[in-house]
Amino acid sequence: MRVLIVNTSEKTGGAAVASNRLMEALNNNGVKAKMLVADKQTENITVVQLPHPAFHRFHFLWERWRIFCHLHFKREHLFEIDTACSGTDITSLPEYKEADVIHLSWVNQGLLSLRDIRKILDDGKPVVWTLHDAWPVTAICHVTLSCPRFTTHCQQCPLLPGGGSKRDLSYQVWERKARILAKHSIKFVACSKWLAGEARRSRLLVGQDITNIPNPIDTRFFQPGDQRQARLQMNLPLDRKLILFASQRVTNRLKGMDYFVQACNSLVAAHPELKEQWGIVVMGGHAEEIEDQFRLPVYSLGYVNNPHAIVETYQSCNVFVLPSLSENLPNTIMEAMACGIPCVGFKVGGIPEEIDHQVNGYVADYKNAEDLGKGIHWILEEADGHALSVAARQKVVASYSQHAVAMKYIDVYNEAMAFKTYKL
Repeated sequence: MRVLIVNTSEKTGGAAVASNRLMEALNNNGVKAKMLVADKQTENITVVQLPHPAFHRFHFLWERWRIFCHLHFKREHLFEIDTACSGTDITSLPEYKEADVIHLSWVNQGLLSLRDIRKILDDGKPVVWTLHDAWPVTAICHVTLSCPRFTTHCQQCPLLPGGGSKRDLSYQVWERKARILAKHSIKFVACSKWLAGEARRSRLLVGQDITNIPNPIDTRFFQPGDQRQARLQMNLPLDRKLILFASQRVTNRLKGMDYFVQACNSLVAAHPELKEQWGIVVMGGHAEEIEDQFRLPVYSLGYVNNPHAIVETYQSCNVFVLPSLSENLPNTIMEAMACGIPCVGFKVGGIPEEIDHQVNGYVADYKNAEDLGKGIHWILEEADGHALSVAARQKVVASYSQHAVAMKYIDVYNEAMAFKTYKL
């Protein structure tokens, strides 16, 4: 079986990381898998870049410009919206032609237009589409938060100026998506049970096949290690309990930095001695911008893309905190737990599927900084740290191993190949 995984980037972003790991898992389990990307960043021969990368840049900029116009030339929400109005036709590429299954992953920001997606479906090859966020089940947004419009018909979008109108951009894109999905059958795979549930609520996906398969992780690479040695490698203090926060861009409001700051500062106010005992490690872009907000020492690592340094960062810390306001099934929590690091996160999205409350981490009430702080304190000062570490590692090995995930996807591919993409 030959599978072509289509994703905008090879390495940047959670979907790219997950797609790479899936490709590796499939190749290790008898499937010939390749990735097709616009942004190729390594020499990996199983990853193929679109021809003429400059064209992709044009598609990206053209779509951003059109969205910018709809936003009345304001940058707010500029990268929270995708319309798939411009992209590349991949159906003539040799990698596409040789594939038995086309596996769409995160295909936004100028990779595929809705016209390109329709052409893939019209071509008749079996199509599997992994949901890394809500965009395939909504009109234009990646994160629904509390907006219920995708369950009926997107319009009057709160991301558009003035809350949009009855026939705004979201309405128009919804109609285009609806015409495509009404004619074709796709195997949709959500990375979390939560997102699978959201997909089933979407009016766009009525009658489509939706299942849940988590992202895989290489537990031989992400594994516990010597904390002291890891701290020496990362130039982190040896005499403090370290709290890790990690995100591609730590200032992204959806990652919940404000709640993290409030939780940590409230703990220090209640327990002043913690200022000499704890420290915060921040891994991600723009980390230096938030250092002075904390009452605890902050050790900023910036954006880290070396896989070995990422593992050593996890191994250096005592707890990982991800107070996101919206999440699917975060790779970072999975990575930390594989390294034996207990995690704290809000009760949102797929986070409660990863963290078993007070077994391998702590699930805090949504948007509750006090409970978030309580979870951090419980892990660092009250719970059995060794037991939490063992349970975290065991959860990942049992649920997210490469082999287990690959076998589930192979079943989905076989089912997809048994049916034509056109609905009967």
